[in-house]
Amino acid sequence: MTAAVFLGSLLGLIGLGMPIAFALMFAGVALMLLTGQFDAQIVVQNAIAGADNFVLMAVPFFILAGELMNAGGLSRRIVDMASAFVGHLRGGLGYVAIFAGILLASLSGSAVADTAALAAILVPMMRQAGYDPARACGLMAAGGIIAPVIPPSIGFLIFGVVANVSITRLFLAGIVPGLMMGLVLVVAWWVVARRQQVAVTPRVGWPRRLRLLGQGGWALMLPVIIIGGLRFGIFTPTESAVVAAAYALFVGLAVYRELSLASIYHCLLSTARTTAVVLLLAALAMVASYMITITDISGQIGDWLQSVSDHPIVLMAVMMVVVFFAGMVLDFIPIVLIFTPVFLPLVKAADIDPVYFGVVFIMNCSIGMITPPVGVVLNVISSIGKVSIAEATRGIMPFLLALVALLVLLILFPALVIVPAEWWR
Repeated sequence: MTAAVFLGSLLGLIGLGMPIAFALMFAGVALMLLTGQFDAQIVVQNAIAGADNFVLMAVPFFILAGELMNAGGLSRRIVDMASAFVGHLRGGLGYVAIFAGILLASLSGSAVADTAALAAILVPMMRQAGYDPARACGLMAAGGIIAPVIPPSIGFLIFGVVANVSITRLFLAGIVPGLMMGLVLVVAWWVVARRQQVAVTPRVGWPRRLRLLGQGGWALMLPVIIIGGLRFGIFTPTESAVVAAAYALFVGLAVYRELSLASIYHCLLSTARTTAVVLLLAALAMVASYMITITDISGQIGDWLQSVSDHPIVLMAVMMVVVFFAGMVLDFIPIVLIFTPVFLPLVKAADIDPVYFGVVFIMNCSIGMITPPVGVVLNVISSIGKVSIAEATRGIMPFLLALVALLVLLILFPALVIVPAEWWR
């Protein structure tokens, strides 16, 4: 009964157009009224507790780092460097988009920021070279959603806070699956590009390649610094976000010299707006999370899934199907905040590694960002690439199928994700 009330009130309020943050809060209030436990003070205390978390300090700094990278020229140099090495291949600009997407993902945890940066640079070039605009936009969007899986990842930060799971372990466990996402996109693009008659970019000589590699080397050092610092215990995930923002500011100002006071102001303003949305969601979702725990909704769902709870792979598959369909109607962060407290007790009861679950879960949430009709990355690429949502959806299908196939593979073979303990101790 309580699960039905929670889901009914949440979906009903979202259907009426209420912002998801407030819909989560009022769904929690509905459970309070149902159980006779309504207390405005509990609502306020949980909302404050949801935002009052030191680890969440990493969110604005990673967002700021991404903004500074785009404004300071790091993103453009990554694209230029990738183009110099693989741009001359058949369908070369598509491979540039994939490899640049992987490199940008290791700099910024934001799928929207990475997609926007890639699309603004590459979509006009691909259109001019004769590529199908819908396919080009679809590839760009699929490459952009690698960002929440390869560290540093805002998705892992939020999941780690809600689930009380080691963020360092999540970061390290996300590296291989993130690279695998890039690999399956390469395969899918190879199949797609064979059917397109497009202009091939001239091969770039090694002197220019080395020069561009040197210019992009400053950008490539950032993931090395972050992963190395986390691996050897030099700083925490929260501190790594500050390091990333400071490094991006330094490179943009002192090395590339493309940051101005006006651009820094706009980066700070954009960061503040995005952070406000994320932290408000985290705060008000805590009200719903508290009531989910109090009313034992996880236990009720566990009873519904009793027939598959003894089979971890089947349980993972069922949960991921639910998350996939939720991704069609909900954004990334709300899915993490809604389903983490519901699924995590089931995960622990089935003796599934929470880190493994977190990586597969975040990857599935990322895929939701390119599924219609609500996929935010799909809408971003439609706007920047100047194609309709229907065309972008058609263009993304081969890459969406490839990513779903990878998701199935990771569910069947958990060893591809689980990181040995000695890697992170």
